Amino acid sequence: MKRRDFIKTATIAAPMISLFPADLSAITRRMLSGSIEKRSLGRTGEMLSMIGFGGIVVMNSGHEDASAVVKLAIDAGINYFDVAPTYGDAEIKLGPALEPYRQDVFLACKTQKRTKDEARAELEQSLMNLRTGYFDLYQLHAVTTIDDVNTIFDSGGAMEAFLEARREGKIRFIGFSAHSVEAAMALMDRFDFDTILFPVNFATWYAGNFGPQVLARAQEKKMGILALKAMARGKWPRGADRTGYPKCWYEPLSSREDAGMGLRFTLSHPVTAAVPPGEEKLFRLALSLANNLQSLDDSEINSIKQKAQETDPLFRFSG
Repeated sequence: MKRRDFIKTATIAAPMISLFPADLSAITRRMLSGSIEKRSLGRTGEMLSMIGFGGIVVMNSGHEDASAVVKLAIDAGINYFDVAPTYGDAEIKLGPALEPYRQDVFLACKTQKRTKDEARAELEQSLMNLRTGYFDLYQLHAVTTIDDVNTIFDSGGAMEAFLEARREGKIRFIGFSAHSVEAAMALMDRFDFDTILFPVNFATWYAGNFGPQVLARAQEKKMGILALKAMARGKWPRGADRTGYPKCWYEPLSSREDAGMGLRFTLSHPVTAAVPPGEEKLFRLALSLANNLQSLDDSEINSIKQKAQETDPLFRFSG
């Protein structure tokens, strides 16, 4: 690293680490001129861009458009890409677009299949679609119930396929995404996962008590923490005009000020990367904000807590 870049890293570290309410000292962070900050991913040894590319961005895009937005991301310093077969034709569009850069990126994929045979079949199809011989990270996708967890770990469950594929070199790291506190905690109790992909959102955190307990457990286990819903406001109000956001099942933070607030909140926690919503214009908004995510002062912290109480959060935990 050049001396001027090291100095820049040092100057941004102090205010970012002092952000409320979390301690980021366990995360190694690197900022080079003209590129998005990179953060360490748990105990994996990997450094990922703190803004990720959600594959749903290229769903229903033409191949040329998909290639153009992937190149935009690469040129900005993004090296973390995440996709899933449930995102329509996203794998088919992302595969060719990402192929020229495959060796330089961290590619994550997911499966909602819970049995060994089904998970293995979906893994193989995703590898073909994405034109790669392996995934850097393969995840159990959207685990929600304890029944899901039990099926995954039962004889003939999906975890057998994951472990088999890792032995074969088709998976480097194993993780999961979850949309419930109960499922996330149960998964972490059952296996030493490398990563977790979980909603870390100002409204669910303050108004829903959803997230603090999961992040604490993941940090205790030295897992890499990847964040969803940083740019979510909450549930769509009844009768809201959703024109322009066909890929958002929730109301996004769409203004520059609000999106910046959401990202600043999420990335002030021990999170490696935040994945913006699937709309290309919202991804581009996150990209434009990535190098200007300054620390929040006391008045902004109080403001974000108040904003949270005025929302209907996407998720709540009553435990």
